[in-house]
Amino acid sequence: MLTSIVIDALDVARMNRFWSDATRGLTGGLHLRFVPAAKSKTAHKNRLHLDLAGGPDWAAEVARLLTLGARRVDIGQGDVPWDVLADPEGNEFCVLRPGHPGVLADSGLVAICLDVAEEDRYAQSAFWQSQADWHAVESHDWGVRLRRTPVSTVSLVMGPPAAPKEARNRLRLEVTHRDWEPGEFLDAGGNEFHVTR
Repeated sequence: MLTSIVIDALDVARMNRFWSDATRGLTGGLHLRFVPAAKSKTAHKNRLHLDLAGGPDWAAEVARLLTLGARRVDIGQGDVPWDVLADPEGNEFCVLRPGHPGVLADSGLVAICLDVAEEDRYAQSAFWQSQADWHAVESHDWGVRLRRTPVSTVSLVMGPPAAPKEARNRLRLEVTHRDWEPGEFLDAGGNEFHVTR
């Protein structure tokens, strides 16, 4: 079962504080777990990122996040109905505007987005349905959306384009599994994930 998102951090306390404030503690029952990292982020774009709900006044929410220590970043997104920011250590995340499809909450964490190559998305969807114990609720050209239940406020969204794998992922999914030995493994797309018991 998907239980956590593991995030590498140079300053664990600062990142924990930032994300707790950024999500307002609303993470759909998932834990954000920060682990010490020896090096800063070097990859251009993370393969896994988080989406936050901007709520009815998304501009004020973006301003609040910038005050907390986020910054605007351009990853080549162009003109899109969300704002792309980075946390204090450069990890990208999105703030979704009102009316964004698939958003079931006005604030907090609403999606975990995993870059997946178009030809791999169904294999990745099947893999994560079996490991996370979440179920497909949407499948479109843009990708596949999984939820723990149909009304869960957080979804796992998988779709193209896949960022090149330049280094170990700084954000990783973590699942509890009785039949696996604890440790770090690779999913069908070569992304690291953690297993605990």
